Order: sequence, then C-alpha cells, then structure tokens
Amino acid sequence: MNLHCLEQSTDAAIITAGLPHTPPIIQPDAHHQSSETTTYALWPYHLHGAIRSALTEADDHTDDRWTPADWQQAAGRALAALGDQWATSTSLTPSRMLLVACLRQGLRLARDHRLTGLDWLIEAAHAYTDDSVWEPLGLTVSTDPAPDTPADAVAELLTAITRRQHEHRQRTADRLTAVLETGLLPAELTEMALYYRAKAHKDLSHNETARQGMQQVADAGGRLALKARRGLANLARLAGDFPTALAAVPTLGWKGRHHRVLGDIHWPHADTAQAIAAFEAGRAEAEQHGAAGERAMTQVRLALAVSFADPVRAGDELALAHQYLDGLDQRANTLLAHTVALIKDAGAEDVTDRVQHLHTAIEAAGLPYLHRFVELALAFHHAVRGEDQALAATTDRLRTLTATGDFAYFTDIAHFMAGLPLPEPSAVRWTTSDDTVRAAWHGLVQARQEHLRTGT
Repeated sequence: MNLHCLEQSTDAAIITAGLPHTPPIIQPDAHHQSSETTTYALWPYHLHGAIRSALTEADDHTDDRWTPADWQQAAGRALAALGDQWATSTSLTPSRMLLVACLRQGLRLARDHRLTGLDWLIEAAHAYTDDSVWEPLGLTVSTDPAPDTPADAVAELLTAITRRQHEHRQRTADRLTAVLETGLLPAELTEMALYYRAKAHKDLSHNETARQGMQQVADAGGRLALKARRGLANLARLAGDFPTALAAVPTLGWKGRHHRVLGDIHWPHADTAQAIAAFEAGRAEAEQHGAAGERAMTQVRLALAVSFADPVRAGDELALAHQYLDGLDQRANTLLAHTVALIKDAGAEDVTDRVQHLHTAIEAAGLPYLHRFVELALAFHHAVRGEDQALAATTDRLRTLTATGDFAYFTDIAHFMAGLPLPEPSAVRWTTSDDTVRAAWHGLVQARQEHLRTGT
C-alpha cells in the first residue's frame, strides 16, 4: 500500500513512520523512486518518499517492508499529525496556505484510507468555506456517485462547493443533494451542505426552495445560522420586501455580513450615499478580520453603487475590485463586476455590443439571476440616451425575467429611470415612498446625461 496521497514535511513523516527518534539526515528528494512532487504545494514531496527516506536513513535498521496494517496505522498517525499542525497554527498566526495544505492532504488521506476521527477536518472545512476564497483542493472527482464512508462524503461536499465556481449551479445542487442523501456527513457538515445547496437554488432563481433550505439551517441554530439569516434577508429583498430585509440587519453582525446586506438594500433605492457608506464600512470590517473574500465581494458592490452616480470614481473602484478578485475564483462576483462596467459606461456607443457576450458567460455559469443585472444596466443606458423604444424592449425583457416576483423591483426601477408611470400597481415594498425612489433614479439618469454633455 502506498501513501502517495499525502505530501508532508519531514517532521510529520517521522511521526507517521512511527520512528522512536529523528534520524541524523532526512532529506526526501525527487530522485527517490517512490517520491512524487506537487510543484505548488506547501509541502512539495509526497509522504511515501519521505517515510522511505526516514526509514532508510534510520540508524536502527528499520525494514521498509510494511504490512497493510502498518500503512493503515501510519495513515492514522499522519492524519492526527496534520490536525495537530493546523491546530497549532490557528492558535498562533492563522495561515490560509497551511489550512489549505492540511485540508487538501487530510481529506485525501482520510478518503483513500477510509479513516475515522474527522473532527479536525470538520473545523478546517468551516475555516476553508468561511471567507469564500476557493483555492482548489486537488481532489480527484470520484467515478462512483455514491460515497460510502464519511470521509468520502466530506471530500465530495467540499469538492462540490469549490467546483461550483466552474460548474453550472444545477450541477452543484445535484451533487449536494446526492451527498446529503447518503446520510454519511457529520451533523455540522450536513448543515453546510444544506446551506450551500440553498445558495445554489437562489442563484438558479429557485427562490422558494432556497428559502426553505435557509430556514432549515437558521432554525437549527448552528454555526451557519447567521449566514442563513442573511440568506433569508437577501431573499426577502429579492422578493421586493425591503422593510423585512432591513429589520433583519441589526441581528446579523459581522458573521452575517450586516454592512453588505444593508448596502444591498440602499442601492436599489438609488440612495447612493448610504449604500456607499455601508459598503465602505463592510470593506473596512472585512480588512479588519483579514477576510479577503468578503472584502472582494463588498468592493464589487461598492463599485456597483458608485457606477450609477459617479462613472469616474467607478473606474477606480472597479479596478480595485478586480485587484481584490484576482486569485479568489469568485465567478459570480467577477461577472457582476463586468456588469458594473456597463453601468459605468452607460451612454457610450459600445455598451450594447458588449451585452451578448456577458449574457453568454452568465448562461454558461448557471447564474441566471445576473441576466437581470445586465438588463438593468441596459435600461440605465437607454434611459440616459433617451432611446425610448430600446428602453421599452429592455423593460419587457426585465418583466419576463422577474415574472416570478423575485427582482421585480428592477422593472420598477427601469420605469423610474425614464420617469415613466408603472403600467400596473407594484407589489414592491420600499423603505420609503415610491415617489422618493422614482425621483432618485430619474435624478441619476439626468446627472449622467449632464456628465456626458459637459464631461464633468
């Protein structure tokens, strides 16, 4: 049996090998026949080579002819050593690179050797997903759709969550449903699977299903309850129930990303100043917590709020957003940033030419809710240019895209931009009067027209 699955430092290799002391020289190298390397790993050498080196260099003439039971015991020691190494790092200076290295190797080790005792992997899984930074875990996709051990199920869970940045969200929902149906996930990670499946349903515009999933997680009161409450607040906003969403904000705190939720309530009201203030506060809080993923998400939304009101500043904020997104693998936020660029450039000649490519990319990603943002950007563009027929066609597409009720306020906003009356009474509940929201959006269009006329 070969522990080829694990890359490791020499200290951990000694622990894994079960040696009574450290040999004088342990230098695993790429020339060992069984030594495999991973170029970009924190620990580039695979464990079997390190163990072979440790055993071969040992001065007690240990034999390298291990039995399967020896290798199984070594795998258990290796998993424990990885957990100890990660736990030590979190009590000192937390390292994202070390977290990912330990998680990547621990998952492969536990899965390949059918190990139990996954407690530290559960904690590491929460730490990995907490900030929406999706480094690849390097786990091969199983050809068997049904995991048959808890370690298999945990590996499939995290692979599905990570791979959703590159797969259609329906594939994500299906994979998470399959792993939940095995019943093999530990309780805390069952909650994680439910939460991310609900997020996938929200992205697919299956909002009632998403709402049920978020409510289930919120009611459980576990460590993802605040995130689920945020999800419920966002779903209320998507349904046009802004007062309910706003009432939830004080209950969320940092873990529920309260500033981001608040900014997402303010900008649809064209309350640009309040939205910018909320997103700036959220960005500062993310920086304070060292949360690179949250910082990037908040920065994209800051650029969105700015883009309607100040195209010059929006260029700077977008550049910073792309800088923050670099290396984070946040597909939805990257596509949203491209949509923000359309809003920033509203009134320019090439805006409509860029739209179809963006729609195609959104469709491929399985993120249909973003089509609505693109059409809203187009509505702003046509309103600024006074293109009444094109605006009417865009508004019709928005009405079709929001027929379920979710994002229906985008259709209202499109009418407000042009100063047009709504064709029928709206179900949207704003936090202020309809007339106030209408005047604010029409004012942003007039300000952009003035900017294009004068260049200021």
